[in-house]
Amino acid sequence: MPRFLIILSLALVAPVAAQTPTTPGIVKRLLGGLADDSMQGRATGTPGAWRAARMIAREMRRIGLEPLGDSGYYQRVPISGDSAMARGVWRDSLRLRASFAELDKLPRARHRPAANLLGVIRGSDPVLKDEVVLIDAHYDHLGMRRPSTGGDSIYNGADDDASGVTAVLEIARQLGAGPKPKRTVIFVATIGEEVGLLGTQWFIEHPPIPLARMVANLEIEMIDRPDSLAGGSGRAWLTGYERSTLGEMLAAEGIPIVPDRRPNEHFFERSDNIAFARRGVVAHTLSTFNLHADYHEVTDEVGRADFAHMAGVINAAARAARILADGKKPEWKPGGRP
Repeated sequence: MPRFLIILSLALVAPVAAQTPTTPGIVKRLLGGLADDSMQGRATGTPGAWRAARMIAREMRRIGLEPLGDSGYYQRVPISGDSAMARGVWRDSLRLRASFAELDKLPRARHRPAANLLGVIRGSDPVLKDEVVLIDAHYDHLGMRRPSTGGDSIYNGADDDASGVTAVLEIARQLGAGPKPKRTVIFVATIGEEVGLLGTQWFIEHPPIPLARMVANLEIEMIDRPDSLAGGSGRAWLTGYERSTLGEMLAAEGIPIVPDRRPNEHFFERSDNIAFARRGVVAHTLSTFNLHADYHEVTDEVGRADFAHMAGVINAAARAARILADGKKPEWKPGGRP
């Protein structure tokens, strides 16, 4: 082939093959929307959380993900509530019901609006397309408290876990803009993590694709600030790194994700990934939580986020997702499965 034709061919192919990276500006837009005061802290079963769900669904549609819920991008979750006074405001003691039929037996006043958000990119490989990679984060948080004199009343949850949801959406955009992944990749934003993994429980009991086909789960939680123990800006750690071959797979490709340096905090067991791990799925959480004092406080706001750091972590996570989608599947090490 003449040299000029080779150059022309490469020029035509290159834009398709590249994953357009996440920028600090993109991060600011998504994180700012999810953790805005208008979301009222995104407590499970509240109008604020439902507004966040609608925003996530709009983003999934804009990205071009195929809907995978029972109602478009929404996988409805049957949650009921019993109002009680807690921390100075009326809150629910929330409960996941076994079915919508059971929920329908309760008075309408006890029904709470709740849904997971599900989108998918179907795999392109004739064999590997039947295997599934799950990329997820929870979008609920703690809601609101009784306002003190001149004080804040909204638990915005920017780091916990609007930052993770931002990453899930951006990883989906990047994978969707590049070559089609060989494996099928499901992107999920779950409800009810803060009150007992309710949305994850429902997803596991009613999976849109059988769990037996799931080869890996990458949960993303709390990445909006650098952690010096991970190496600083743009670097992250993986919970349960030593339990499977996933961390070593990523390290071999030069992805800046290291072992969790705080094993005594038991982070591997403290997020949605643990529910999948207990079902046999190689499941870990990616994070940069540095034990900052804003955890579960009204001070967890967008103004404290480091957008450049987040963009770097998201780009690393997108590379990790591409490896999971196209490469060798990770395995539990002996004794690693919980």
